[in-house]
Amino acid sequence: MKTKAGLITTLLVAVSLFGAGSLLAEDPPASTGKQKTDAGKGAPAKQPGKTEEAPAKIEGIVLNRPNGGFLGLTLDDHKFKLSFYDAKKKPAKVDVALANARWPVRYSVYDERTVLNPNADGTALTSPKYVRPPYSFKLYLNLIPQGEGKQVESYVIDFHQ
Repeated sequence: MKTKAGLITTLLVAVSLFGAGSLLAEDPPASTGKQKTDAGKGAPAKQPGKTEEAPAKIEGIVLNRPNGGFLGLTLDDHKFKLSFYDAKKKPAKVDVALANARWPVRYSVYDERTVLNPNADGTALTSPKYVRPPYSFKLYLNLIPQGEGKQVESYVIDFHQ
């Protein structure tokens, strides 16, 4: 019995050493100025003159608009702030007249409501109403466009902060 166990142990050690030895014996690939990607294809190395732009960050809850833009919804000083962004996630001007928001509260039978109007620089809609905590509710948001014949954008948001 001891010889069989000893033989098996020896074989396992030899296999493990052979496998590790073959990995250690391999030469690292020569540097060609290209970086390897997951698919094994070479990607061009970064050039020192070019800098890559970091992806833009939208603060708060991100909403996708039907026109390809984005909205960022945050609570700024306990008041709603709705920021507008273009398709490249760069800040954009407000393209609606106003927005109205409605959310259920625990301290009243009726929902709280507020109107969001454009701020001074025209990049966001802000509400004058103080939003009481807790900040966990379903928010109903409607964007009212300027002029007639345009569609109202409606969003239902699970707001948590």
